Amino acid sequence: MPFTVHRLGIAGLIVAIVGLLVPAAAMAADLEPGPVAISQAERAALTAINVKRSDAGLVTLQHDSRIAAIARSRAESMAATDTFSHVQPDGMSVFDLIGDSGIRWYGAGEIIAWNTAQELPSSTSFALDGWMQSAPHKAIVLSTGYNYAAFGLAISPRTGRRYWAGVFLKGPDRTPARSRFGTISRSVLDATFARVTVRWSGWDVRLQVLTSGLRDFQVQKRRDGGAWLNLGVTTNTLMTRKWSRGHRYEVRIRARDRSGNWGAWEMATIRP
Repeated sequence: MPFTVHRLGIAGLIVAIVGLLVPAAAMAADLEPGPVAISQAERAALTAINVKRSDAGLVTLQHDSRIAAIARSRAESMAATDTFSHVQPDGMSVFDLIGDSGIRWYGAGEIIAWNTAQELPSSTSFALDGWMQSAPHKAIVLSTGYNYAAFGLAISPRTGRRYWAGVFLKGPDRTPARSRFGTISRSVLDATFARVTVRWSGWDVRLQVLTSGLRDFQVQKRRDGGAWLNLGVTTNTLMTRKWSRGHRYEVRIRARDRSGNWGAWEMATIRP
């Protein structure tokens, strides 16, 4: 299976290609996949790559919507002209596209493939198998130098070829931190008040490289569906309050990592 590899400069720029002509039996006439199916195949490719990484004892790569757009653009450029190359007709490479996008990055790699498998799951499998059977491609897939990746897929309107582009990036941590509630306990003080203790925890999603680490939490509460009251930003993982009985309290927390990435709110309902 043919491939070429180029290593460009000192910034860790790596590219590799592979193509596969599937037997005609796999080319049964059918409607071409729509946008939803293509998007699902792209995410499935990243999932499959991450399975390979996990099997090799590596950290999974996080999806990045910015490089997903670049990967899709690369695939669409090849499909539009049936030109299988790391350099587009306009002279742009994936590294030019990353640079022009304003993305902050320290290293990048691209793998591309094409095949004629009609069904997208088969096309995904053919591309992945080809990459994993080639040492240069496998080195990119199983690299310890990247933390984000995304795949793009486009279909040639002329030949029906499925063009794949996988973009790998080493960049600052931009994955939101995570949080969750632990135990919530209460003790009745009298007919009017109860003491409530709320516990929570958090973590920063581990990346292959450049994981920021957990920084702190923001805590808010409200009573009976009213306005949220900010209780502050803290590194604590519990709070104890004396609240009025007969009301519904809601507490929400979110975590932040050291790169400033806030996670989603997590909420708990408490009736003292």
